Amino acid sequence: MKLKITVHGVAYEVDVEVLDPGEGFPSLAPLPNVQTAQPKARTAPPASAPTPSAAAPAASPPPSAGGGASGSAVASPIAGTVVEVRAKAGDAVNQGDVLLVIEAMKMNTSIAAPGAGRIRAVEVAAGDTVREGQTLVTFE
Repeated sequence: MKLKITVHGVAYEVDVEVLDPGEGFPSLAPLPNVQTAQPKARTAPPASAPTPSAAAPAASPPPSAGGGASGSAVASPIAGTVVEVRAKAGDAVNQGDVLLVIEAMKMNTSIAAPGAGRIRAVEVAAGDTVREGQTLVTFE
């Protein structure tokens, strides 16, 4: 069975296997058919998101200002520990270049440049603990 799940605005398409009751799960009575309230109509339809592949590195959230534009910044999408910093002040980067890696819950998340530009400052160092939304890198 295929399902579409959206987490923090990113849509993922997943395959779900339904196990038979004899495969380690007790037989349960069917759940009642409960009608849920439908959300109000959106003002704009959601943009379709590509299905991420298992080999693709995790991307950072959009910066607070335009990607790579003057004064933009990259914020941490998660709380965790910086395990690797791959960029430094003055470096010119292209969209998608990995700036740093954050570890959270035994998983590494690569933080990529949202657009081309020159790095003004890297606000964190390897070993630093960061919180969600904290500024990691600023661009000129």
